[in-house]
Amino acid sequence: MIIAISGNPGSGKSTVAKKLAKKLGWPRFYMGKIRRLKAKAMDLTLAEYNKLGEKNPVTDVEVDNYLKKIAKQHKNCILESRTAWHFFPKSIKIFIDVNEKIGAERVLAELKKHNKRNEDKKLSTLKAVLISHRQRKQSDNKRYKKYYNLKIFNKNNYDFILNTTNLNKKQVFEKIYGYLKNRLKKIDKIN
Repeated sequence: MIIAISGNPGSGKSTVAKKLAKKLGWPRFYMGKIRRLKAKAMDLTLAEYNKLGEKNPVTDVEVDNYLKKIAKQHKNCILESRTAWHFFPKSIKIFIDVNEKIGAERVLAELKKHNKRNEDKKLSTLKAVLISHRQRKQSDNKRYKKYYNLKIFNKNNYDFILNTTNLNKKQVFEKIYGYLKNRLKKIDKIN
């Protein structure tokens, strides 16, 4: 079974995906990291790489092709990706939401601890992170609409939506894992 996780910046996608992978003993594949590494290899930030992708589909198609390839190699896995729900319609599709200011505060706190994210330039204030997140979502919307005719932030695309604004990491994990346990039990009964 594929668990496809998407959501808004700072919502806790990676944190919960890591915990789920550990709990289930499944591999986790994080497309955001791959995009950041590809950007860095071109001496770009993720924001610059996304902007490039608005004109050149290879920045998305290359990563999405990799996503399809690895998912075919694993019967059970967790995919952190904006497009996994689309490419794997039989997956369990989870969207993790957060108030944009809270999400930006979380990312800023992470950047202050260690800035290895290659997000954008000059992300030292809450306002800068908020602006960067808004631009990122606009770019994501533009690219995925243009190349795949997708509305990636449309919550109707997902099976389970969780707003993490007022939840701690433990609560987020418990809610998502509880949902998944019920879904996986139902799937096992069908198979």
